[in-house]
Amino acid sequence: MTEPLWTPRPEHAQTTHLARFIEWIGSSVAPEVIDSPSLYRFSIEQPEAFWIAVWEFGEVRASVRGERITAGWPAMPGTRWFPDARLNFAENLLRRHDDATAIEFATEGGLRRRLSWAELTDQVARVAHGLRESGVGQGDRVAGYLPNVPETVIAMLAAASIGAIWSSCSPDFGVQGVLDRFGQIRPRVLFAAAAYRYNGKTHDCTARLAELLPQLPSVEQLVLVPHVAETVDYAALGPKAVPWDEFAMAEPPALEFAQLAFDHPLYILYSSGTTGVPKCIVHGAGGTLLQHLKELLLHTDLRRNDRFFYFTTCGWMMWNWLASGLAVGATLVLYDGSPFHPDGSMLWDLADELDIAIFGTSAKWIAACDKAGVRPRQTHRLEKLRAILSTGSPLLPESFDYVYRDVKVDVQLSSISGGTDIVSCFALGNPLLPVYHGELQCRGLGMKVEIRNDDGEVVEDQTGELTCSQPFPSMPVMFWEDVDGSRYRAAYFDKFAGIWSQGDYARLTPRGGVVIYGRSDATLNPGGVRIGTAEIYRQVERLDEVLESLCVGQDWHGDVRVVLFVVLRDGIGLDPTLIERIRSTIRANTTPRHVPARVIAVPELPRTVSGKITELAVRDVIHGRSVKNTSALANPEALDYFRDLHELAT
Repeated sequence: MTEPLWTPRPEHAQTTHLARFIEWIGSSVAPEVIDSPSLYRFSIEQPEAFWIAVWEFGEVRASVRGERITAGWPAMPGTRWFPDARLNFAENLLRRHDDATAIEFATEGGLRRRLSWAELTDQVARVAHGLRESGVGQGDRVAGYLPNVPETVIAMLAAASIGAIWSSCSPDFGVQGVLDRFGQIRPRVLFAAAAYRYNGKTHDCTARLAELLPQLPSVEQLVLVPHVAETVDYAALGPKAVPWDEFAMAEPPALEFAQLAFDHPLYILYSSGTTGVPKCIVHGAGGTLLQHLKELLLHTDLRRNDRFFYFTTCGWMMWNWLASGLAVGATLVLYDGSPFHPDGSMLWDLADELDIAIFGTSAKWIAACDKAGVRPRQTHRLEKLRAILSTGSPLLPESFDYVYRDVKVDVQLSSISGGTDIVSCFALGNPLLPVYHGELQCRGLGMKVEIRNDDGEVVEDQTGELTCSQPFPSMPVMFWEDVDGSRYRAAYFDKFAGIWSQGDYARLTPRGGVVIYGRSDATLNPGGVRIGTAEIYRQVERLDEVLESLCVGQDWHGDVRVVLFVVLRDGIGLDPTLIERIRSTIRANTTPRHVPARVIAVPELPRTVSGKITELAVRDVIHGRSVKNTSALANPEALDYFRDLHELAT
């Protein structure tokens, strides 16, 4: 499809942050910068000038910036950004102190809370004082085992204000999943929810915490957030447990912000962990801040007082991305609960109720709304909604059609792609560019993203490995306790020396858009021809009978054959007629090599705790290999359906 699905209106485009940034750069730094493509070229040809401009445009607060922009350029890894700077991440997020709304909080049960900027700052000061009183200092770890509630943001900002390192996971993680993560980083203080609510049920967390604490001896203080718990038995949790209100003292001193190095550790995030114990990825304060300011201001056009929402848990990097919206002066909309309780209109209701301007979610949720027959364009105003963001997996072209047909015509649909590894994006939206069917609008500014074939050659309009061949500020500072950096280098630089390899199978289109076909380590290879799994999902999931699908390659008689698993609607059986419809749909719209040799129905698909379907775990199971870390899965029991499929051998 060559015609755009959406084109920015000129009167709106000229008011965007990006338009103002282009005008400023063109008039003061680089006259050749006149539009988005020329700005992108400038950002990778003159990276130091570009990132200084982002710093100034984003009004970064720092006690010192220093003259040096980089040290060690262009080593990758090894380049340091703003090596003389001193700043504080929390100070840059807590810029406002007025009575305007900083956080709107909603739950599936109808609970609503509002925090003003003044109240948020006060709460951060209280918790920061509590951390200091507990002996927490710079470089110490503070962890959150919490749902997406205001206290999570408060505790993170409090930790950042004193130079401690924040790490979090959601309360649906099992004990082993938490130990796999927090056991490696040894936090001194643990913030946890006494209970949380999901899909109409309240889930008590105290029994799990009682089991967890003895196995985390580094924790000196457990701070309980009551949230939806009616009562909490603190005695059962031992002397380390205190309530939130007691930990956050009544009269805190004025909030102080420790001035720290640009690359001072801010966050520890985790890889999915399906192939072993999760990697602990350490991100620096300055790099995270600068990258997020670039993405939120220039790519997302987030504005002061906008209501900014992303459906996420605290175990997914999109929570960290959402929190940075405070640096723009926007209002964060936090939601805790199921996105489909009581029905698929829940989040659209929230968008209307709170006048959300920027609405973020997952590709799978958008597809699920389509399958469920949710038609917000017929039932909701969505008056303030300017942009819908989608990530987590490739957004299928049919989901683009759904948004513009059934959600809203005049909305920027931004499929974005990056990851925990960079706590940001390699490709994402652009408020000055059209939206095309199935494409991410552009590469991120300052990110020298290139597609490489197996020989390492840069290709255009061909599929290959998504790479980045130039340093950028939000590269990880390190992996935790990776003393010689060997694990870090192995994770990203083994495939192409000195070049970041993201692990995505992608194509750069002639107009500068990006198409993601899935994980390159899950790419199918029948007959030596590489196939992205997203190409198959796109065809299968357009069928009304199919809710979800998962595709893997099975080693077979010296080659690889394609095996497709489908989850069907209730009451639908996988008979020969439906199998042939699936195969013929794939054959008609792709190639004969895409057609699965076997099509098998299963009740559910295994997912990571962040909600992503895991192809690699299924591939291991059907080859008789053990999955190294089932605690990384939200539903490890789903693997049993694949272990029992003996008919795969026929």
